[in-house]
Amino acid sequence: MNALTAHRTLADDDSHLRLFVSSITDYAIYMLDPTGTITSWNAGARRFKGYTENEIIGEHFSRFYTPEDRASGLPQRALKTAREQGKFEGEGWRVRKDGSQFWAHVVLDPIFDDRGQLIGFAKITRDITERKNADDALKASEQRFRLLVQGVTDYAIYMLDPKGHVTNWNTGAQRIKGYLANEIIGEHFSRFYTPEDRAIDFPKTALGTAAREGKFEGEGWRVRKDGSQFWASVVIDPIYDDRGKLIGFAKITRDITERKNAQEALAQTQAALFQSQKMEAVGQLTGGIAHDFNNLLTIIVNNLDLLTRSACDPRDTRLIESAQRAAERGAKLTQQLLAFSRRQPLQPELNNPNALIKGFEPVLRRACGETIEVQMSLAPRLKSTNIDGPQFETGLLNLVVNARDAMPDGGILKIATSNVILNEKGCSGTNLKPGEYICVTVTDTGQGMSSDTLGRAFEPFFTTKEVGKGTGLGLSQVYGFVTQSGGHIKIDSAPGKGTTVIMLLPAQEGNEDEEEAEDQSGDNRQIRQSAGTVLIVEDEPEVLDIACEIFDSLGYEVLTAVDAIAAIAVLKSAAQIDVLFSDVVMPRSMSGLDLAKEARNLRPGIRILLASGYPISTLPAQGLPDDVSFISKPYRWTELADKLRQLRSKP
Repeated sequence: MNALTAHRTLADDDSHLRLFVSSITDYAIYMLDPTGTITSWNAGARRFKGYTENEIIGEHFSRFYTPEDRASGLPQRALKTAREQGKFEGEGWRVRKDGSQFWAHVVLDPIFDDRGQLIGFAKITRDITERKNADDALKASEQRFRLLVQGVTDYAIYMLDPKGHVTNWNTGAQRIKGYLANEIIGEHFSRFYTPEDRAIDFPKTALGTAAREGKFEGEGWRVRKDGSQFWASVVIDPIYDDRGKLIGFAKITRDITERKNAQEALAQTQAALFQSQKMEAVGQLTGGIAHDFNNLLTIIVNNLDLLTRSACDPRDTRLIESAQRAAERGAKLTQQLLAFSRRQPLQPELNNPNALIKGFEPVLRRACGETIEVQMSLAPRLKSTNIDGPQFETGLLNLVVNARDAMPDGGILKIATSNVILNEKGCSGTNLKPGEYICVTVTDTGQGMSSDTLGRAFEPFFTTKEVGKGTGLGLSQVYGFVTQSGGHIKIDSAPGKGTTVIMLLPAQEGNEDEEEAEDQSGDNRQIRQSAGTVLIVEDEPEVLDIACEIFDSLGYEVLTAVDAIAAIAVLKSAAQIDVLFSDVVMPRSMSGLDLAKEARNLRPGIRILLASGYPISTLPAQGLPDDVSFISKPYRWTELADKLRQLRSKP
């Protein structure tokens, strides 16, 4: 190829390139001289800037900039950046011929000759207003969504990465879970789960379910920053990008603890109603059966009596007597059935449960046997209640026998009384009305009951004892007596955790746990002034009974314990104890001397009197408080009274 041909070919290439550039309409492509003056203009520049070629060539390119950009020197900085760095690229508002503005993407390249001399700039501008508007709309939408999410306070709404790390945090999450955004972002969301859920890798399972099935939804306990727990409703949704790749999860959590509590309360109320209706139906049935059975027994018993008069053969007499004994047992069963159905004839009168329990205590202790430790915790100033005293004692004996049978290897049985006031919430699930009640509890450390057994415990003839060891009517008798007396009874128990039977009886004013004395004329009433409360600790029942009688006659409110361990429990729980009267030698590991030291630690102001059958001089009294007094056994009423007066006189 000769020089002429090469020149023509180069000229043709330049012509083609110029034609190509001038025909482009989507880009403004034009040249500037080194000062920024326009030297060329293509169709694209003419289309979206509005100037013809003869209108704009020779003009400075800064006229396309806004007044604010020109004032700040942006056109000159753009040329300088292109010259020094080899390129300028940016976006901004530009001005058309008609004054309207468009958002432009700009590239400015310097042009050098063969000697490296700057001869101008190539400028390419594209109108991307539509894209900017779309981007702005998207940003505005995202901002509105962000404000919406952040403004939600009843739901914890936050994002997780594919591995479960928290990537953002809204106000609701902060309120419900207690973490600030800077405390939790980047942490794994499993910290909100309980240790039990984490141990079985439940958080990972939830994410796997969401990724596999498109959603995970459930309820469960979650943990706040302070360690407290709440019942949560949780939804986890997977998030994918445009190519279908998992980029994270959206997690929404709501605290529904109040709703759960309300549902549980409703379920408990419904269960209580069902139980009440069931017991009422069973009571009506058993009451009818007992009534009819009594009629049959009347016929049987009277006929047996008539046969007795004419029986001559000793064999016939034995058979009739055996039948009479069976009829008597049948009559007792019907009485228990009538008690359950609340149709037994009661003779209620004002009674103080403490007085009934104290009077019946020897029987209760004998019923327990030697392997059961009986503890009494009778509240001072216990109010009275309008009940049938013998029926109360029968019910208490039934409870004690049941407790004994639940502790075949021995244990502790505690009978306690207290004054209680029930509000609306405390009466929930019962037929009681708010007010004052007497609470009598019988607690054992025995085998406990399952939930199924608890649900049937008061049913007549239901028993878990072996055949021949129980009729199944003991608890039903207590249930009937308490409900017929206007009270309520319930059982708290669990397998291996013992059982507590709680009886609530309406409190009545008058006849509190103290005795009243009337003079013979009836003109003046003298109420016994209490000398205080004494705790008597004695392991011999007969000696304990005598001591109780003496202190009661001296005007003391009496609490009892059979050993030092039980006494310490009373010292810790009783409202007031003025005097500790204890035997020195007692079973178990702690003596009366040790008890005296512990009592003074627990109650610094208590007066202490110790009794012993051994000579006082032989007792190891080292370490005892100086004001502890001793009395030798056997002691008389007058000696004990003198010792107590001496105790009261000490500072």
